[in-house]
Amino acid sequence: MIPPQMTGRFYTESSVNSGLRCTLCPHHCGLLPGKAGLCRVRWGGQKTPDKPEAPELPYYGYITALALDPVEKKPLYHWRPGSAILSAGFAGCNLRCPFCQNWRISQSTEAPGRYRKPEDLTEEAAASLCDQIAYTYSEPLVHAEYLLDCMKAARDKGFANILVTNGCVSAEAAKVILSHTNAVNVDLKCFSQKTYSEVLGGDLWAVLDFIRLAVTMDVHTEITTLVVPGLNDGEKELTEIAEFIAGLAAGSGMDAAVPWHLSAYHPDWKWKTPVTNAALLSARAARARKILPYVYTGNIPGEHNDTHCPHCKAVLVQRRGYSIDTSGIILEKENGTVYRCAHCGKKAPIAG
Repeated sequence: MIPPQMTGRFYTESSVNSGLRCTLCPHHCGLLPGKAGLCRVRWGGQKTPDKPEAPELPYYGYITALALDPVEKKPLYHWRPGSAILSAGFAGCNLRCPFCQNWRISQSTEAPGRYRKPEDLTEEAAASLCDQIAYTYSEPLVHAEYLLDCMKAARDKGFANILVTNGCVSAEAAKVILSHTNAVNVDLKCFSQKTYSEVLGGDLWAVLDFIRLAVTMDVHTEITTLVVPGLNDGEKELTEIAEFIAGLAAGSGMDAAVPWHLSAYHPDWKWKTPVTNAALLSARAARARKILPYVYTGNIPGEHNDTHCPHCKAVLVQRRGYSIDTSGIILEKENGTVYRCAHCGKKAPIAG
């Protein structure tokens, strides 16, 4: 067990009751001694003669879930298709999405778990014959200091770092974390600042800035939107998201568009609206494909999420649930990692 005596790095001094102000995310929580911020995992520290005041991190290294997953579960469809990834989950989150499907770990610090050193994750991945680690399940960014230590340990071993996140974080933290990240899936929950603020407890502009920064820093980026009836399932709003994603590639000179995953919601935690209509989700995806070349659906029966070559239209990767056929791609490693279409030989829109 790691003693819960680590201190945070993203903060400033506050004039309010001689406390601190966390600068990790847009909430800028005031942290009084012994009190937690909104995320529940960053606390105000006690000032002592031999230790300067800084946020305390009692959940540094506290892992609530550890599993070997297919990379498609993140979901990442254009990153090392068919590969396995060690997935580590945490406690706490800086959002309050009332339909959260991992609320038992994201909205509480009471979930069972154990403390693990950063090196433990790389050792676990190596033991599983896996060379990549995903930080996922709840919100990893609220554990930024531990995240950075894990990412550095993984990089030292030649492992890839995968971030699955809500992206609601300050530019300062985003830059340093993304500099150690190989691939990211960002949960872009809607395209309304009002919904982010009043329903989710977040900030749309911070999320959009995070996505733009990831693309600019050449981090492989994919985006997921959970389509919730009555919240964000309108044609206009989803079209606005598609147009935003299309602009990412156009503005960055990327070789391929950012893939977009539209996932069906089911009732959970506080939200009891019936499940997303599968026909509606498919129709929204079909419309989005008029704007984006790579739009996938999730959590609906009978879904076919094949990736096609942009040049000859042959199937590069065939997906039936988590059954993956990668016979349509060829991996070359002579000059870095390049995936090519097995049919026409041209470069495929896949990274790794």
